[in-house]
Amino acid sequence: MTIKTRFAPSPTGFLHVGGARTALYSWLYAQANQGEFVLRIEDTDLERSTQEAIDAILEGMKWLGLEWNEGPYYQTQRFDRYKQLIAQLIAEGKAYRCYCTPQELDAMREKQMAAGEKPRYTGVWRDRTDYPEDKPFVIRFRNPQEGSVKFADHVRGEIEVANSELDDLIIQRSDGSPTYNFCVVVDDWDMGITHVVRGEDHINNTPRQINILQALNAPVPEYAHVSMILGDDGAKLSKRHGAVSVMQYRDEGYLPQALLNYLVRLGWSHGDQEIFSMEEMQNLFSLDAINKAASAFNTEKLVWLNQHYIKTTPATEVAEHLAWHLDDQKLDTSNGPAIEDVISAQAERVKTLKELVEISRYYYEDFSSFDEKAAKKHLRPVAQQPLEVVKAKLEALDDWTPEAIHAAINATAEELEVGMGKVGMPLRVAVTGAGNSPSLDITLNLIGKARSVQRIDQALAFIAQRANS
Repeated sequence: MTIKTRFAPSPTGFLHVGGARTALYSWLYAQANQGEFVLRIEDTDLERSTQEAIDAILEGMKWLGLEWNEGPYYQTQRFDRYKQLIAQLIAEGKAYRCYCTPQELDAMREKQMAAGEKPRYTGVWRDRTDYPEDKPFVIRFRNPQEGSVKFADHVRGEIEVANSELDDLIIQRSDGSPTYNFCVVVDDWDMGITHVVRGEDHINNTPRQINILQALNAPVPEYAHVSMILGDDGAKLSKRHGAVSVMQYRDEGYLPQALLNYLVRLGWSHGDQEIFSMEEMQNLFSLDAINKAASAFNTEKLVWLNQHYIKTTPATEVAEHLAWHLDDQKLDTSNGPAIEDVISAQAERVKTLKELVEISRYYYEDFSSFDEKAAKKHLRPVAQQPLEVVKAKLEALDDWTPEAIHAAINATAEELEVGMGKVGMPLRVAVTGAGNSPSLDITLNLIGKARSVQRIDQALAFIAQRANS
């Protein structure tokens, strides 16, 4: 048997963190078992589904690298199939028309609640055939009234629900459109889904869906219902906890590898291991190892992972993801060093890709002013001579390499009999405009000889103006 999983979001909003984790678990289980992964868009909520949301979901999946083997399928393109099977259930006596009005249903529930009973449909039209003409109706599934539904959940163990607890579910609305619970059943059957991974909020739907599957003589897949993700404060994760859209994490400068590594650990573990390559995730993942307790989202942990991946991922790969941020922050890198070299130089110093772009402008853009605090401290008249001497030595270099630059800076300090800081800090502020950068030999090498000398001249002019003011 080929393992086949699916991710089936409703396009009523962006791809959120909880959905991304569900997609990841489904994808990983298929990968771990040499199976297939299906993407299905459950767009039967015609009022709330939008093309914008569909595009956002597809963009999020592609950014995460969760590629699907089949799809995307759209439920709105399968209405003929649903109607065919609903007609079959009616013909077999497994579904029936219900003419209850919304007011009658409300009165039914109020009466039950007043009597301390669970509000539910009583089955008033279950066995009636005196159908009125020209009156709207829904189609309800004739749920078994005896026995129970049992299924072994990979996360929660065996679950059993008495059929007497389940009322007759609506499978077709009065406008003729099929409902979510019916479409899901048909899709999982038609698409050969063997394992359904989804949120715990669907547990109540599962017994109903199993009964419909059995009524259709369709195989019942295995289920794994994962717990919700909580915020740091223990409340359900929401916008007030920060970014909840997957693409917001891209916009804030996270690598997809870091987010995936973080999400896989929100409910699944393999010993004490914290960092997993995609290959390790695929080899080690198991539905039975998912924890049924809710997981708390910890942004600090995600930031730590992102730092790790920025430092350890090949610069060429980081550059692919950095491209979006370069464009977003309008930094033109055509006039300067290779972006991969800048990534290698700055990787140890940043937490996000967004931050990496922010602190790397001086490699590509000239500036006319210095950081006020750094200039006040380091571009003083006492720095004039060290800058002049080091400028001359740098200009004289035929070999513009980190080693040669380092030697020139050292030689300046020795010649003037001053500490390295008396040369290095004014030089750093001169060539970068601020007081922080990677080591000076690497920084100047990347900035280039002509641009470095020009910036030292700019700093000397600033010092002279300061001395005369």
